[in-house]
Amino acid sequence: MKKTNAMRILDQKKIKYEIHEYEVDNLHDDYGLRVAESLGEDSNRVFKTLVTTGKSKKNYTFCIPVNASLDLKKAAKLAGEKSLELLHVKNLFDLTGYVRGGCTPIGMKKSFKTFIHESFLTYETVCLSGGERGIQIELNPNDLTKLIQVTYADIIVKE
Repeated sequence: MKKTNAMRILDQKKIKYEIHEYEVDNLHDDYGLRVAESLGEDSNRVFKTLVTTGKSKKNYTFCIPVNASLDLKKAAKLAGEKSLELLHVKNLFDLTGYVRGGCTPIGMKKSFKTFIHESFLTYETVCLSGGERGIQIELNPNDLTKLIQVTYADIIVKE
């Protein structure tokens, strides 16, 4: 298997991780849920990475469970912005080096302030995109803080 940038960084930092491959299908709104299902994983511990832009034009990264939606009001408040909007998918690759369905907070072209839903820390291991569609990386959530600065908070829409 070809190593992604995220895997190379994890290897360089000697962080233990497991690779899970899955069949890539069309990108639907429920893509993350389908990934969790295809891996046989609990959708609460499979996280998606979302990139946003604030009124200030600064970018922020948010990681939330694939079965949840980002609460943009809570997220904006945490980021110190009046409002946030999701980055348009056509700008994702140029900004992060990753494509939709393959975006991960590990090894983006630029480092953005990163917020992760507080449930992340409740699991022994979590899954994140491995840096391209078809690959998930499973790792200990505490190991992510060895790579990037993270703020943990309640950032999802309550049902």
